[in-house]
Amino acid sequence: MGKSRRRTPIVGITTARSEKFDKKIMHGRLRRKSKVLAPDPDAVFPIPDEAMNKWSMAKDGKQYIRKGSSYYTKALRK
Repeated sequence: MGKSRRRTPIVGITTARSEKFDKKIMHGRLRRKSKVLAPDPDAVFPIPDEAMNKWSMAKDGKQYIRKGSSYYTKALRK
């Protein structure tokens, strides 16, 4: 597996490696809201976008790296 490559050159925009901490907080908020709403039979459960603003997370989105770019070979490594 040392020579495995990414199939599509799409990477995150910022330098953050992952959003693990942000996702942990978001899912905790979702679980808390769900527990509060659970006794009510007519409750509408929250969706992830309601629990946390996705623009305040570590990565802002993804970008496509073009084949002629100097960063292309680095982006294909896993």
